[in-house]
Amino acid sequence: MLKIFENNRKWVQEKLAEDKNYFKKLTTGQKPEYLFIGCADSRIQASEITGTGPGEMFVHRNIANMVVHTDINMLSVLQYAVEVLKVRHIMVVGHYGCGGVAAAMEDKEHGLIDNWLTNIRDVVRLHELEFLRIKDEGEKFRRLVELNVIEQVRNLSKTSIIQNAMHSENPPQLHGLVYDIGEGLLKDLNWKMDEIKRFEHIYGIHGENHTAEPNTGEEETVDILKVS
Repeated sequence: MLKIFENNRKWVQEKLAEDKNYFKKLTTGQKPEYLFIGCADSRIQASEITGTGPGEMFVHRNIANMVVHTDINMLSVLQYAVEVLKVRHIMVVGHYGCGGVAAAMEDKEHGLIDNWLTNIRDVVRLHELEFLRIKDEGEKFRRLVELNVIEQVRNLSKTSIIQNAMHSENPPQLHGLVYDIGEGLLKDLNWKMDEIKRFEHIYGIHGENHTAEPNTGEEETVDILKVS
């Protein structure tokens, strides 16, 4: 721990050398434009890979960047970000080489975390046809990372917090990104809110008075086969 405190003092000196009022400015409050929902992996530094500074991005992290509807921690962060901080963009950010996703692909017991990993295995179930078509394990791993992000953005869009926000004048925009640790680049999976429209008769994204035709399953089959 001595190294931690030494590094902290050094960092304070560096910041004060750049701006003597650096810390005083931070005490005035925060007005972040972004909410970053990412993985707890220690190699992922949210502010560093996005080039954002203090007060510019609200952050929530967990194993494999999950959006689980029973996760009160995540939902509390989401509600505060949307309803109090009024963030403009919400990003679910996964990364290639994710240990959580890799563990979900393994046919063995991992203990308590298996309950959490079930949510990732559900992604495999939803996209089983596509996975059966991928023979290379490395490619399958990378694709599951991407599909997991897409499904978590979908989960995000289903929450009552986001549904209510969609009725406001300036609803937040949802994004699915994947960070490539080997290259340092963020990949936009181009998730669109329109993707959830075929389920609006179930989730009521556009309000209680809106009606829509039930999904026949044909569009879902075509969508599953798409590879970004």
